[in-house]
Formats: sequence, structure tokens, C-alpha cells
Amino acid sequence: MSSASDRGRTVLAVGVVEKIAGMAAREVPGIHALGSGLARTFGAMRDRVPGGKSSVGRGIKAEVGEKQTAIDIALVVEYGVVIPKLAAQVRENIIAAVERMTGLEVVEVNIAVNDVHLPDEPDDEEEEEESASSGQRRRLQ
Repeated sequence: MSSASDRGRTVLAVGVVEKIAGMAAREVPGIHALGSGLARTFGAMRDRVPGGKSSVGRGIKAEVGEKQTAIDIALVVEYGVVIPKLAAQVRENIIAAVERMTGLEVVEVNIAVNDVHLPDEPDDEEEEEESASSGQRRRLQ
């Protein structure tokens, strides 16, 4: 009698690995956002469209094979964090989560730090919401 794993195969969509990696990265303190500024802007607009793609995997690209995966992630970090230490924590968290949940071997996690969020900077999404609502505000008397 053969084992259950010999009686079929499991295929994981790239988006599954990207979402797991995105959630794992967000768990690390010091991460402000995932993706580049442009990707976050388009993602914020896409999030408002009914049926639009989830933002959980934004800023993450994965290649998925039958037994292995490689992940690229773009980050915006909070000002003051030690970037090499943060990158190591993000990498460890992603590897642990993806390997545990998918059974795939993570061969590499490449991290690109695209920006540093300063304490006095507004979030891109907050800025968009303010500018969108400012034209519709009633004047108070």
C-alpha cells in the first residue's frame, strides 16, 4: 500500500507563497510598509475597488517550483531601525512561515529596502484619503 503523498500532488499558486511571506514580514517590528512608493499608491487604489487584489502580497515576488521557492521583497522601514538586523529578522520570519505552511524549501529571500519612513511624514494612503475628502468637505460657520 502506498502512502497518501504518493497518490497525487499538491500545487501551490504563487500568490499563496506571496501572502504568507507578506504576513510574516509584517509581523516584524520596524516595517512601515511593503513595496515601493508607486506600488503602494496603485495598491491603495486597487484595494478600494470591489474584487480588487489583496494588499497582503504587495511588494513581494515569489518563484515557486515543486519543492522549492525563492522570494523577493521590497520594504519601507521605520526611521531608527538597524536595517541589517531588521532584514535578518524578516528573512528568518518569512523562511519559517513559508516552510512550515507550505512544505517548500525556501532557497533565498532577497530584501530591497526602498525607503525609510520618517516620524513626521504622513502615510501615502492617509495623504490620498485627505486629498480625496478635502474637496468634499463642508464649510463650518
